[in-house]
Amino acid sequence: MRVMLAANITPFLHGGADYHIQGTANALIAAGCQVEILRLPFTFSPAQSILDLMQWCKTLDLNQPNGYRIDRLISLQFPCYGIHHNKHTAWIMHQHRAVYELYEQSPAKQPELKNAIEQFDWQSLSQCHQRFANSRRVAARLYQYNHLTATALYHPPPAYQAFHPAENLGYIFCPSRIETLKRQDLLIKALALAPESLPIVIAGTGGQSEQLKQLINRLGLNERVRMLGAISEAQKIAYYAHCTAVFFAPFDEDYGYITHEAMLSGKPVISCTDSGGPLEFIEHEHTGWIIEPNPEAIAEILNWISQHPDQTATMGKAAKAAWPQFGISWDKVVSQLLEA
Repeated sequence: MRVMLAANITPFLHGGADYHIQGTANALIAAGCQVEILRLPFTFSPAQSILDLMQWCKTLDLNQPNGYRIDRLISLQFPCYGIHHNKHTAWIMHQHRAVYELYEQSPAKQPELKNAIEQFDWQSLSQCHQRFANSRRVAARLYQYNHLTATALYHPPPAYQAFHPAENLGYIFCPSRIETLKRQDLLIKALALAPESLPIVIAGTGGQSEQLKQLINRLGLNERVRMLGAISEAQKIAYYAHCTAVFFAPFDEDYGYITHEAMLSGKPVISCTDSGGPLEFIEHEHTGWIIEPNPEAIAEILNWISQHPDQTATMGKAAKAAWPQFGISWDKVVSQLLEA
């Protein structure tokens, strides 16, 4: 079977989407498919560039390019949903968030672009013969904004077999891109209110790195926080293995590999009530904590962890034991994506 994967590429901005795209391709190849990846260059501004790409996708027919029949088109990202194919499966990582759930937070609202994208999404996704979403949260947004249904289809994080627990070295691990939506600042503000907390180790880079360093310095926390910057996959796995707990409390996350990586490493996860995707996997006070997104609530958990090491370790074991029950596998993903 010939399968085309359609997604985007934003030059020099890399993250979970890249793992998702390549992981899907690898799984399909392992299942015996011939796979090509089409990645469209995407820029967030000006608005006209987004409109132009939407229009181009609507004119693109990938049933039989250059005389080679493509048996299945799987589109993963906006605006690839608009590409024409007779057997088109959409597996939605997320929609163009700037005109949906993040629209009210935008300092420069663009109602015309919002309306155009909403109409494009409804028309394009209505025509797909299958619709999947990265998580129940992404599916819920699709229904909320476009009145379309999609089935949640989960996939494992990269190198998921490699994650494991090891000796607890007494720190809270926070790995993620350092951006406003990931809310590392909540953790730092909480640490200032939690004198008994374990130290914090933050891994990752991003547009808010300098601001986070300034916040740490302003609050006098330089001795209690270590910022690693970019680390290798092997280092990341080791930091997960040796930490006490993992902090991952983004705003309305689509899916979130970090939750899964922490659980596979036998660590409980601290998350918040508005964190979206991670909440589908964390059981409050059993495999982690789901708390209000404010420094005071997080500080309370940080202090509790330092005071209750045995109970925290038990929660980590429960998290590791819970993960297989989700039934997440690439075999299941391929089976559903290629369903007739």
